[in-house]
Amino acid sequence: MPHVVPPSPTRDEEFFWQGVAENKLLIARCASCSKLQHPPSPMCPVCGSTDWDSVESSGKGTVHSWIVSRHPSRSDDAPRIVALVDLEEGTRLVTNLVDVDPSAVRNDMAVAITFRELDGVKLPQFTPAADPVGAVD
Repeated sequence: MPHVVPPSPTRDEEFFWQGVAENKLLIARCASCSKLQHPPSPMCPVCGSTDWDSVESSGKGTVHSWIVSRHPSRSDDAPRIVALVDLEEGTRLVTNLVDVDPSAVRNDMAVAITFRELDGVKLPQFTPAADPVGAVD
């Protein structure tokens, strides 16, 4: 299992990691124009405001893109699925997919948030979401 380095959040990111500690996925929202932003930044890219609050994500999304990452010198480490997830709220998040075989991952696959502790660090990860009743591929 790879070693996880604990996050060293900036002032702009503290709310995000506090949310993770509480099993919440929080997204920065401009307090002036309501633009959602991830990753968080000091200034809104739309209106230039430096006033922020946050909203809790539903934790639902779809896989936009993904890769399987393998450590080049440690063949015993399990491969990691690194994904760019489009959240339901309209932002994207780089994360890992868990509880899924790499061969089963596909773009536009529905995923849902889960929080996992690795090396004492709690991280937001995503798992395949159950297909809605009546869904047709």
